[in-house]
Amino acid sequence: MESLMSAVTPRSPAPAKKLSEVDFRSGATLDQLSSQVSELVLLEQGEFGDQTALEVHTAKDFIFNMLGLVQKVDQRLPVANEYLLLSGGAREGVLDLNPEDLGDYAKGADFDLDFTLLVPALKLHDRNQPVTLDMRHSPPCHSWLSLRLCDSNILSRWNVCCQEENGLTAEEDEEEEGEMGKGSIPSLGSPQSLDGCYFSPTLVTDWFWGVVSEAVEELRRSPQRGIPTPDRLERNGPLTTIILQAGSSRVLYDLLPVVSFRGWPAVAQGWLTANHFWDGKITEEEAISGFYLLPCCSPLGGRPDREWRLAFSRSEVQLKKCIPYPMAQAFQAAKAVLSRILARPRAGLSLYHLRTLLFWACDRLPAAYLNCPDADTPGRLLLGLLDDLAHCILGKNCPNYFLPQCNMLEHLTDSQALLVARKLAHVRSDPSEHLRAALDQAQQAGQLKKELTASTNGHGSPGHHPANGIISPSEDKLAQRLQQLVTENPGKSISVFLNPDDVTRPHFRIDDKFY
Repeated sequence: MESLMSAVTPRSPAPAKKLSEVDFRSGATLDQLSSQVSELVLLEQGEFGDQTALEVHTAKDFIFNMLGLVQKVDQRLPVANEYLLLSGGAREGVLDLNPEDLGDYAKGADFDLDFTLLVPALKLHDRNQPVTLDMRHSPPCHSWLSLRLCDSNILSRWNVCCQEENGLTAEEDEEEEGEMGKGSIPSLGSPQSLDGCYFSPTLVTDWFWGVVSEAVEELRRSPQRGIPTPDRLERNGPLTTIILQAGSSRVLYDLLPVVSFRGWPAVAQGWLTANHFWDGKITEEEAISGFYLLPCCSPLGGRPDREWRLAFSRSEVQLKKCIPYPMAQAFQAAKAVLSRILARPRAGLSLYHLRTLLFWACDRLPAAYLNCPDADTPGRLLLGLLDDLAHCILGKNCPNYFLPQCNMLEHLTDSQALLVARKLAHVRSDPSEHLRAALDQAQQAGQLKKELTASTNGHGSPGHHPANGIISPSEDKLAQRLQQLVTENPGKSISVFLNPDDVTRPHFRIDDKFY
C-alpha cells in the first residue's frame, strides 16, 4: 500500500532555471551582453596562423633592420639599444598621448595588425650617470630633461636636439657665445648649474622623422625578395607611422622616440606603498623595472619644445598579466565600442583613460568579483567600465594610476565633457546595439583581410611572389618557433637588443629570458 501511495504522490517541482540578470538602464540581459563580449573578443583576436605569424615576424625584422641602418648612418641611437614592443597601435590606448595628434587609421581598411614600438633615443640606465628631471616648470607627470650633467659623449652627440635658456639650440648658443667664453659648464654650486641644455621633444621627434624617412627610402631603393615593402610612411604628431605590406598582411607600426630609464622615479614612490591587485602575483622588481619619458607636453599650456611626459609602459605590460580574464574581456569589448565614438571629433579623451580606469577598478574591486565564473560576469564588468568612464568625464577627473596627483582630464572644457558624456550615455542606453555594431566592424575587417589574402595568393604560389614580403615554405620552422614563444609568453614584456653590426640576428628578451 505504501508503494502504491508513493507512486501517486506528486513529485516536487524541478528547480527553476536561474533567470539572467537584467540591466536596469537598457533592459538587456547580462547573459546576452556577455555572449556578445565573448564573440567580439574572439573576432578581435582573429586567426593568427603560421603564415600570419611569419609575416608579422618579417615586418618586425624590417623595422629593426631599418633602425639598425639609422644607427649606422646617424650614430645617435644607442649601439646596444633596448626597444619595447607593444601590441596595438597608439590609437588603441597603449600610450598616454594627446589623441588629437594620432592620425586616422581603420583596421581592415588601412591595416590588419598594429603595434607600437618605443625607440630609446637616450638610454639612461647607468646608476652612476647623473640625470636631471626638472619638474619646476611642469604640471604633475611632466618634466623637462637637462643633459647638463651628462658626459661629453652624450652632449656632443645630442647637441643638435638640445635647447638653452634663450631658446636656441646648444650648437647655436655655443656659436653665439663662444668668443665670450660663456659656453663652459657652470660649477655645481651655482643656482643655474642645472639650467639649460634641455633635451627638446620637438627637436628629437623632428630628427627621428628625418632619419627614419631617409632609411626607409634607402631600403625602398634596394628591394629584396621576401622583404616587406613600405606602403605608407606618415608623421602623426610625435609618432612616425609606417604601414608595411608583408605578404597578405598589412602591418602598422607606430614608432616613438623616447628616453629610457632603469629604476623608479622619486615622484612616484607613493605608488609603491599602496596595496594593489598584483600584490603577490608579480614581484616588485618586475613591476618597477623602468620608466620612460614620452615626447608629449601637458594639454594645459605645456611647452612642446621642452616638456616630456612620464610613462610606465614596462610596468603596465607586467600588470596586464594579473588582470582577471573576465575583466580583460570586458576591457577589450569596451575599447572596440568606444573607439568608434571617440574617433571623431577627438575631444581630449583617449582609450588610455579607459586603461587607467581598468587598473583602478582592479585595485578597488574584490578579486572574487572580477573572477566570478558566472556566464554574465563579462557583461556586468563591461557596464561597470562604461559607468566608471561616464563618472570621470562628468567630474572631469581621472587620476593617473601611477601618479594620482595628476588629473588626466583636467584639460577638458565643459563643452567637451558634455559632448563625450552624451555619446557615452547613448552607448550606455543600448550597449547591445553598440556591441553588434562593433561585431559587424570586426567581421568586415576580417572579410577584407581574407579578400586581400585571396588576391595575393592569386598572383602566384606561396613563397614565389615578387619582393613584397611573401615568405617561402622553407621557413615553417621559424613560424612554429615564433608561434610557440607567443603561446608560452602571453602578455609578457618583450624587448629586442639589436647589434648594428649584425642586424640580421636580433636578440629577444622576454621578461628575464633571452632568445
